[in-house]
Amino acid sequence: MSDIWINLSLDGTAPKKAPAGKLNRKKEWLRRKRHNRGAKGYREGKQKNNQYRQDFRQSQTLLQNGASIKCPPASTSTQSKSLPCLASASHSSSMASCGEKPKEPLKSAASSPGSSVSSTCKPITMSSGNPSKYVAIDCEMVGTGPKRLSELARCSIVSYEGDVIYDKFIKPSAQVTDYRTRWSGVRRRDLINAMPFAKARMEILSLIKGKVVVGHAIHNDFKVIGYCHPPELTRDTSRIPLLNQMAGIEGNKCTSLKTLTKAIFNRDIQTGNKGHSSVEDARATMELYKVVEHEWETELTANSMAR
Repeated sequence: MSDIWINLSLDGTAPKKAPAGKLNRKKEWLRRKRHNRGAKGYREGKQKNNQYRQDFRQSQTLLQNGASIKCPPASTSTQSKSLPCLASASHSSSMASCGEKPKEPLKSAASSPGSSVSSTCKPITMSSGNPSKYVAIDCEMVGTGPKRLSELARCSIVSYEGDVIYDKFIKPSAQVTDYRTRWSGVRRRDLINAMPFAKARMEILSLIKGKVVVGHAIHNDFKVIGYCHPPELTRDTSRIPLLNQMAGIEGNKCTSLKTLTKAIFNRDIQTGNKGHSSVEDARATMELYKVVEHEWETELTANSMAR
């Protein structure tokens, strides 16, 4: 016969447990203590990211108040890590505080679609300096065949100013088994009279060959098109550490287009249940490129000269 142990207090009642709230607070305190000890330079990194955000918001406020922001010429110094546009914004703010009269803002005939804070800065390009050489692309895919392989169903291309150059639904060569409408925004009716893939591919290549193509995780777009663009003419905004720093994201990991657009421009994209818009995504990608264009192109030029 086995022994039976009964844990009772002297008065015959079960022993009292420590309050759950007190245990949770103690666990949270220990967790935070371990985190602060293990994360070297945590506070310094946080202050740096907050400074990026503060500088960018300051430039946004200046633009809303009618101040003009100009991009300075390329600098060879590597000590300054702030964006040129942001540095100019801080300079304009200091001029205003000293009582100097700021220059009159530039007046444009009409605002282009997808315009943002970065579009005020004049594009500083690496080669010819012609904005017509820059385009942004975004593709939407559907699943085809029994394995639901990704195939092109919509392609959008926008100019440097955000104007739509190309936007068409494309009928895949194989039978569609998954429209992925929640993400692609493509429905069955969109592909009934859509352009065949072979013809659409020729049109797309004629628009992007010889140009600097901007995209977010652009290797996926080139893969479904069946095309390999020259690396020196490719700009992938998903792999730029400077954008992560501006968005307050630590590390060099690949960040989604939705997250970067919300953090940097305070604008929501890819919302609702109707799926993504490839035009909206392409414009957001081009705007992100404009924010870091000067430093990005300067770095690429320096790397090419060092080889």
